Amino acid sequence: MAKKESYDASSITVLEGLEAVRKRPGMYIGSVSTKGLNHLIYEIVDNAVDEHLAGYCSEIRVVLNADGSATVSDNGRGIPVGMHEKGMSAERLVFTTLHAGGKFDDSAYKTSGGLHGVGSSVVNALSARLTVQIKRDGYLYEDSYERGNPVTQLEGGLLPVIGRTKETGTSVTFLPDDTIFDRTRFKEDEVKSRLHETAYLNPALTLFFEDRRREEPEILTFREPDGIMGFVRDMNRSKETIHDVICFRGESEGISVEVAFQYVNEFHENILGFCNNIYNAEGGTHLTGFKSVFTTVINNYARELNILKEKDANFTGADVRNGMTAVISVKHPDPRFEGQTKTKLDNQDAAKVVAKVTGDEIQRYFDRNLEVLKNVIGCAEKAAKIRKTEEKAKTNLLSRQKFSFDSNGKLANCESRDASQCEIFIVEGDSAGGSAKTARNRMYQAILPIRGKILNVEKASIDKVLANAEIKTMINAFGCGFSEGYGNDFDISRLRYDKIIIMADADVDGAHISTLLLTLFYRFMPELIYEGHVYIAMPPLYKAMPAKGKEEYLYDDKALERYRKRHKGPFTLQRYKGLGEMDSQQLWETTLDPETRLLKLVEIEDARMASEITEMLMGTEVPPRKAFIYEHATDAQLDI
Repeated sequence: MAKKESYDASSITVLEGLEAVRKRPGMYIGSVSTKGLNHLIYEIVDNAVDEHLAGYCSEIRVVLNADGSATVSDNGRGIPVGMHEKGMSAERLVFTTLHAGGKFDDSAYKTSGGLHGVGSSVVNALSARLTVQIKRDGYLYEDSYERGNPVTQLEGGLLPVIGRTKETGTSVTFLPDDTIFDRTRFKEDEVKSRLHETAYLNPALTLFFEDRRREEPEILTFREPDGIMGFVRDMNRSKETIHDVICFRGESEGISVEVAFQYVNEFHENILGFCNNIYNAEGGTHLTGFKSVFTTVINNYARELNILKEKDANFTGADVRNGMTAVISVKHPDPRFEGQTKTKLDNQDAAKVVAKVTGDEIQRYFDRNLEVLKNVIGCAEKAAKIRKTEEKAKTNLLSRQKFSFDSNGKLANCESRDASQCEIFIVEGDSAGGSAKTARNRMYQAILPIRGKILNVEKASIDKVLANAEIKTMINAFGCGFSEGYGNDFDISRLRYDKIIIMADADVDGAHISTLLLTLFYRFMPELIYEGHVYIAMPPLYKAMPAKGKEEYLYDDKALERYRKRHKGPFTLQRYKGLGEMDSQQLWETTLDPETRLLKLVEIEDARMASEITEMLMGTEVPPRKAFIYEHATDAQLDI
């Protein structure tokens, strides 16, 4: 029996300064993928927005530089540069010490959206180089760092002056560290979307964007004087609206609330929550407060108007919100979030205040606008009727096909019933499905072959979606039901597999199949994606077989280029055009074995943008799709 390793005082590791950030970056920015990379820009932008909220900044500029760095500058007060009691410039303290900043001083910032003294230092820690320029008190100061370590010599503990100026503000230029991030190229679409979002939430703020990485620099200005009213209006610009945008605001217990909403003639809801200008992707207490009181008020009006009879059940929350597009923005002096990246607001007082303001204001509005009220209740009535009809259809359709082992020769289930250990591979084609069934670990890997391309759910009615044999099989296999516009029977706690892995060929048809499956999951089972259960398998494109030495699988053309450069001597190259060309052993080694395979986790960073792009690419309108494809044609990696 092996001797146990000792656990004593010497086992305790202390990470000094910013080492902890570099060691565990995901704890601070969510991930080291493109999502985390863009988050660096957002942290510096959020600090500038806090200056705006404090009344000192009217312009923010974001530049994606040709060398891969980003510059974020503002015309705020400028970070303090004087000597801190810790014996160094206050600016140096902000960029080198976690939890150091002005966000803890209530007199400096009443509300803030940054990482409470963490943001600037985290960006510094994760950058190969970072330069700060500060305009303050008539002078221009500069400080610079490499991987979080200062390289500028201080003069008596203070920053060197490099010029004089009458302006004020802060400019931060940083180059992400390529030893930490998977990729270091910022995604401009996400950055532009975030800046536009910020402009909607701050009507008096102007944001400039410039992308200097292309031959013809892209220059944009974002200013939205109509605020969140314009936000809702723009989200509904291509839809048939039922009434004008309704907007109200209020304040209680030091928390300010602003809400804008509008109904459209479609059966879905799109409700976005923000706290201190930060988008809360997973919602939180402010959305809970809004939804609960809105449902109560509409049900009360429906009974007062005798639209709901005594024997009738109340409208559900989903009924009431079907067709609603809404933005709920709160400013909170002491926000608490679940997770460092602020995806979900956790303050109970936010729910109370939002409910109070919403209850008071919408009743005041509906009392004066009876026709709008009747239209809103009409949406709930229509949704409730369709929900009841679809519940019956759903029961009939899904009851015809029960979950079972190898049902109809399709699902080859795994033996384990521990969902946390189980995974299901969705494989296109009988040939690949057969190989996968042979290759898998039967204890915890299930295989579900599908034939051809599934239904495009973006263009189909709900009855056609539920009647599709492949979709029914997936719904039954996953075990957690599905969400749709007329109700929500989805319960992720019943999910039978921790990982749902799309395994398609690395060609155009395979990409199309993956896209159709992702559209299905996003529209009808979005929690699978938000909770991190959906993956895409990455089978290799090549197998290199040298005359001498070990065979090696190569997953893309870049890997092949690297292999050619480092390998000496002749080798044979096998090109895999499809999963069906691999035998079971090769499929296990490359795509199924958890020890050696590559998986892509499917994530959604910007829900509004994801919904719009899905609607554009998978919907019925051709011109917007064509324009999008032309615009992004150079981004595609073609397999020729």
